[in-house]
Amino acid sequence: MGTVNPDVTILYDTIRWEEKALLEAGKKKGINIQMVDCKKLFLDLEKKPEDYGTVIQRCVSYYRNLHSTAALEGLGVNVINCLNTGILAGNKLFTHMLLKKEGVPTPDATVAFSKDAAMEALDLQGYPKVIKPTVGSWGRLISKLNDKDSAEGIIESREKMYPIYQVHYLEEFVQRPPRDIRAIMVGDKVVAAIYRTSGSGNWKTNMALGGTATPCEVSPEMEEMCIKAKNAVQGQIVGVDLMESDEKGLVVHEVNNTTEYKNTVRVCEVDIPSLMLDYAMQSGK
Repeated sequence: MGTVNPDVTILYDTIRWEEKALLEAGKKKGINIQMVDCKKLFLDLEKKPEDYGTVIQRCVSYYRNLHSTAALEGLGVNVINCLNTGILAGNKLFTHMLLKKEGVPTPDATVAFSKDAAMEALDLQGYPKVIKPTVGSWGRLISKLNDKDSAEGIIESREKMYPIYQVHYLEEFVQRPPRDIRAIMVGDKVVAAIYRTSGSGNWKTNMALGGTATPCEVSPEMEEMCIKAKNAVQGQIVGVDLMESDEKGLVVHEVNNTTEYKNTVRVCEVDIPSLMLDYAMQSGK
C-alpha cells in the first residue's frame, strides 16, 4: 500500500490544490504522509489493513466518500471526518434538521416528496424559492424558482432523474447582501473565514461559478454558531457556510464535510493545511 506506517493518509479521488497543499505541509513538518487514490483502493473487509495512521477523508464523490469511510472505520482506522459526518453533512435536509435541533438559525425550508406536493407547497408559500438537491455540491442542480411556470419545468425534469432528485428540498430565497461566508473550522476553532461575493449577474456565490473571495472577520457570535453547526453533524474539520439575512441576521445554510479552502488560504494567509495536519496528529493519539 505505499508508505510504511504513515502518520497520516490523505484519501482522495480527485487531486485538487487542497490535497497537494496537505502533502507539501506534511513534508515541511516532517510528517510521514501517504497519498491514496480511492479509485485504486480495495479493502479486504475480513483483515486488518496495514497501518493507515489517521486518514483525512478528501473524496469528492459522496458515495465513494461514505463507503470508504465506513470500510476503514470498520477496520478500526481513525477517519476525519467520521462516517456520521459524511452522512449528515452530505445531505442538506439532514443538516437542516440537526441545525434546528441545536438552535442554529437557518433559512426556512420545506421538503416535498412528489412533484404535486412540491407545487402545492409553492402555491401555498409563494415565490421565489430555491430548489436544491439534498445531496450535491458546487452549486449544481440548484435553481431559483421565480414563478409557477419555471417551477413546473424544473421539478418535472427532476422526476425523471435518480431517486434522490425526486426529494424536492425548497428553501427561502434569503434577502441578503450579494455574498455569503465560508468559515473553515479545525476542531472547535474557526481558523479563517471569507466572504464569497457573487459573480456578475449570478445570485450563487460558489467560487466554481465565478464568485470572488475577500477576508471576513470572525465575530464571537459567528464562531459560536459555527461550533454548534460543526457539532450538530459530529464534524471535526468542516466548512460552515453562512448568509447575512436582512431579516434574521446570520443563518447557516450548509456544512461541508470535505471543504475546499484554497481561496481562504489565499486571501487570509492562514496555513490551513498545517493546522489540519496538527489536528490529525493529535486526534490519532
